[in-house]
Amino acid sequence: MDQITIAIPKGRNLKPSVELFKSIGLDGSSIIEDTRRLLFELPEKNVKFLVIRDTDIPTYVEYGAADMGVSGKDVLAEQGRDLYEPLDLKFGFCRMVLAEPKELRAKDDPSKWTHIRVATKFPRITENYFFNKGVQVEIIKLYGSIELAPLVGLSERIVDLVSTGRTLKENGLLEVEEIMKVTARLIVNRASLKTKYERINRIIEELRSIIP
Repeated sequence: MDQITIAIPKGRNLKPSVELFKSIGLDGSSIIEDTRRLLFELPEKNVKFLVIRDTDIPTYVEYGAADMGVSGKDVLAEQGRDLYEPLDLKFGFCRMVLAEPKELRAKDDPSKWTHIRVATKFPRITENYFFNKGVQVEIIKLYGSIELAPLVGLSERIVDLVSTGRTLKENGLLEVEEIMKVTARLIVNRASLKTKYERINRIIEELRSIIP
């Protein structure tokens, strides 16, 4: 039986990822109990779990350090790596939106934009989005606290992830447009899919059968 290495994300998608694989007989429940460990083995199943940052998972999978993994669609769209993406896992739902201060929103007409400045963690997605709208965009790349940028004059607008929209509201921002819906996806290394086809395909099919 081929050994399979599966990369799953730290943070809010850790528990649903563990539960997902447990439901097809790959029980990594101990991962939840010891959050400091990064490598968990199930010798009887010939499976290893790597617990790493969501943003690193596509790299591990593309280069073959993991055969498959769980990663958010936002990360995959931003990085654009060469991976097979067979399944939408239907958890970790949020939305990527364009937002601006409510004072600006009251008098703004997005159809008249020609050049704008946007702060975001997602420069590739943002650039593609505005390119397709024919709007010239100056992108300021940030790594956190995106909502602060319009408040201090760093940018007029932001592109960021929202789940409830509460953080936008608390910072006086309003949604202008939704750019994309985001959920967790199963990703697979293309070489692994060929060399370990039967094992990986069986896992994919078992997961597909339980995803609502």
